[in-house]
Amino acid sequence: MHTKTLTPTAGQGVLLPMLFIGLMFFILGFVTWLNGSLIPFLKIVCELNNFQALWVAFAFYIAYTVMALPSAAMLARIGYKNGMTAGLGVMALGALCFIPAAKSGLYPVFLLALFTLASGMTLMQTAINPYIVCIGPRESAAMRISIMGLFNKGAGIVVPLVFTALILSGMERFSESALAALDAAGREALRNELSQRLVFPYAVMAAGLVAFMALIHFSSLREPELEAADAPSGEVKRWGVFQHPQVVLGAIALFGYVGVEVIAGDTIGLYGRQLGVAHYGVLTSYTMGFMVLGYLLGVALIPRWMSQRAALVFSAVSGIAFVLGVALSSSTESGISQALLGWVGVPAVPNTVFFLALLGLSNALVWPSIWPLALEGLGKYTAAGSALLIMGIAGGALIPMLYGHFADVWTPQSGYWVMLPWYALILFYALFGSRLRRW
Repeated sequence: MHTKTLTPTAGQGVLLPMLFIGLMFFILGFVTWLNGSLIPFLKIVCELNNFQALWVAFAFYIAYTVMALPSAAMLARIGYKNGMTAGLGVMALGALCFIPAAKSGLYPVFLLALFTLASGMTLMQTAINPYIVCIGPRESAAMRISIMGLFNKGAGIVVPLVFTALILSGMERFSESALAALDAAGREALRNELSQRLVFPYAVMAAGLVAFMALIHFSSLREPELEAADAPSGEVKRWGVFQHPQVVLGAIALFGYVGVEVIAGDTIGLYGRQLGVAHYGVLTSYTMGFMVLGYLLGVALIPRWMSQRAALVFSAVSGIAFVLGVALSSSTESGISQALLGWVGVPAVPNTVFFLALLGLSNALVWPSIWPLALEGLGKYTAAGSALLIMGIAGGALIPMLYGHFADVWTPQSGYWVMLPWYALILFYALFGSRLRRW
C-alpha cells in the first residue's frame, strides 16, 4: 500500500529538516519538562496544595486541545516553515509573561504565561510530528520519532539541573518549617524574594526563542511538498476522520499516555520533596534519563528486531508493573535504586520514587509507536488525524489533576493508582484498537 508522504523540496535532502526539527524537539522538551521543577517551586511561592499546584500541568496541556485545530488551519494558510516561526514567536511571548507573573506573584498570571507558551508549542507540534512520520518509510517511523525523542528528553535531563543551579540554591530558607516560624509579613517577603528568581531565566529563554525564530526564518529550510500517492478520491468530509477507529482510539490512547507521562515527569519532584528527598529539584532528570534509555532502545531495535506494535505492548506491560511498584513499594527504603544507580554515582532515592522514575522507560516508545499506527491508511484524512492526535495531549491537563485530587484525599503514594487503567488502555490499543479499520 502506498502512503501519504511528506517530502522536502527536491534537492534539499532530509538531513537539514531533521536537524532543524531535532532542535525544535529539544526546545519543546526544555520548556515542557521545566514544569516538573516549576510545580514544587510555585507550590511554595503561591501557597498551594497538591491539587492547586497541578493546575500548572492543566494550564499547559489544555492549550493543546484548545489550539490544535486552529493550528492546523493556520498551517494550511501560512505553511510549515512560517508556522514554526510563528510558534517560536508565541512561545517567546509566553516566556516574557513570566516576568510580570514573577513580579506580582499571582498564580493566575503564571497560568496565563504557561497557556501562552503551550499555544506556541501546539503550532510547532502540529507541524513537526506528521512530518517525521511521513518523511520516510512508515514501518521505521517509530525509529525516527525515537531519534527526535532523544533531543526532547535530553532537554528533560538538562532542565532540572539548570533550574536547580539557577533558582533552587539555598532552598532550606524556604522550607515549610522555616516559613512556619515567620509571621505573615515575613512569609510574604520571603515568597516574593523567591518568586523574583524566575525573572532572569525566563527573560533569557525569551531571547533565545527569538534568536532561534530568526534562524528558522532566514534558513534555507524550504516548504515541504505533500504527496498523496494513494489518497482516496472524492470530497473530504468534515467529520470523516471519525470513521477511522485506529486514529480515534489512538487519540484516546495518547490522552492516557500523556497524562501518565506528565505524572511521572512532573510530580516526581513534588513527591520526593514530600518524602524528604534532599535533591528533589533534580528528580525529573531521573525520569528523563530512563526515557532517553527507552528512546535509544527504540532506535536500536525498531524495526529490525521489534515491530512498533510489539514496542507498544512492552511499554504498556512494563508500565503496569512499575505502577504497582510505585504504589506498593517502600517510601523509606532505597535498596533498589542504590543497587542499580549507586555504581554510577547517582544519589539513591526511596524505592517508590525509583519505580516512578522507571516509568520513563515504559513511556518512551508509546508516542513513537502510536503515531504511525494511528495514521496508517488515513490517506486524505492524515492532516485531520494529526490534529486529533495532538488534541489527545489534553490528557496531560486532566489526568494529573485527578492524581492531585487523590494525593490530597488519600496519600501522595496511593494517588498513583490512577495511572493503572491508562496503561491498560494503551495495552488494549496495542493488541486490538490499532488493528481496527471499521467501527
